[in-house]
Amino acid sequence: MIVGERKPFGEIQGLLEGRNRVLLVGCGTCVKVCFTGGDKEVAVLASQLRLSAGKAKRKLAVDELTVERQCEIEFVDEVAKQLPGHDVIMSMACGAGAQMLASRFPDVPVLPAVNTTFLGVLEKQGLFLESCQGCGACVLGTFGGICPVSRCAKSLFNGPCGGSQGGKCEVGGDVPCAWHQIIERLTKLGQLDNLKAAVAPKDWRSARHGGPRKLVREENMP
Repeated sequence: MIVGERKPFGEIQGLLEGRNRVLLVGCGTCVKVCFTGGDKEVAVLASQLRLSAGKAKRKLAVDELTVERQCEIEFVDEVAKQLPGHDVIMSMACGAGAQMLASRFPDVPVLPAVNTTFLGVLEKQGLFLESCQGCGACVLGTFGGICPVSRCAKSLFNGPCGGSQGGKCEVGGDVPCAWHQIIERLTKLGQLDNLKAAVAPKDWRSARHGGPRKLVREENMP
């Protein structure tokens, strides 16, 4: 899932300075799962904004709406019904959702309330781990289902680097060494021979360095 975290309240207040009527739009998918931008988080932020405005004796109307997914136009169309009368939209989705709103409503400012952080998995309750960088050329089949691009601090394809100790990465803290995990996993699966041949340097042309990427499914197009 896409994992994000809410911006600091002071930053959100700064973004809304001079605005009088805000439509606060949440997303019911990724950011809801990571407790960042679902209906409950929308309600919390809306309450904070109202309370803060009240204390400052500033006029601010905040209306709430959560759609199923902000990254799909059919769900974003629900926003159009509630938008009239608002001078700004504040998105509590990921950056893709906020940009979809901006594209759909070009005459209304769209502001982000969330910092998109990474693609990750829920490792345990309340703990999200980055597991994918969306590089466009998946190598999980070679490395036992563990991604060296996202989980090795150096993104090594022919590791380990030799700097880890006790299964921990030399970057410090409690960061596990991805290559320690890869070798343990391949050994358990009887696939350690996967590492006998040197892996060619990654071809980054499939990643985002060439600009925004596009996926076209012709069978689904009208």
